[in-house]
Amino acid sequence: MLRIFLFLCLFCLSGSAISAVSPFLSSGIAATAPSEAGDFRIESIQADFTQEKHLKMLTKPIISTGKLLFQAPASLRWEYTSPFASILLMHEGKVKRFIERDGVFQEETGMQLDAMQVVLTEISSWLDGRFTDNELFAVSFPDDKTVELTPKEQAFAHLIKRIELKLSGQKGLLDQVTITEGPGASTIMRFSNRVLNQAIPATSFTQR
Repeated sequence: MLRIFLFLCLFCLSGSAISAVSPFLSSGIAATAPSEAGDFRIESIQADFTQEKHLKMLTKPIISTGKLLFQAPASLRWEYTSPFASILLMHEGKVKRFIERDGVFQEETGMQLDAMQVVLTEISSWLDGRFTDNELFAVSFPDDKTVELTPKEQAFAHLIKRIELKLSGQKGLLDQVTITEGPGASTIMRFSNRVLNQAIPATSFTQR
């Protein structure tokens, strides 16, 4: 039972988020064109990440690690390698999720994909340098290295209070993402070992 509980805690959005988020997905998430940053443009990113899941009921955060692959404009592979293996894929507007059970990856289906599509779409937009307002979040810039996103709709605000992005000195690169879900509940993701603009096989975004 504890193993199942820890696995569920690795994800930012709970199952209860589905009914609240679903109404905003029918028309997709609007995004404006990337801002200008000289002639340099990020076409792909490969990086490692460490995720900390903080919950009031836990004395220590749950630490998970994994790898991120991004291909502009909106293909994403988010792969957890420890303590449990799972893969989230986003490509051409479609999202798939695979979870390892008894050494075999199995595809998950159902309404949970809707909530994950919100998170994945936002991450792919950030990596592509798009931080402007959209249907779900209002955006502010406390300083030149920080972006804050706050939900516009109350139905979503009680699930995610705030998202803070810490930017690198280079367009599109994130150093850290902090998601505040409520009192005593937050998720922090830190990125390292980033490799830019190296070719990534298209199958990385469609196959586990």
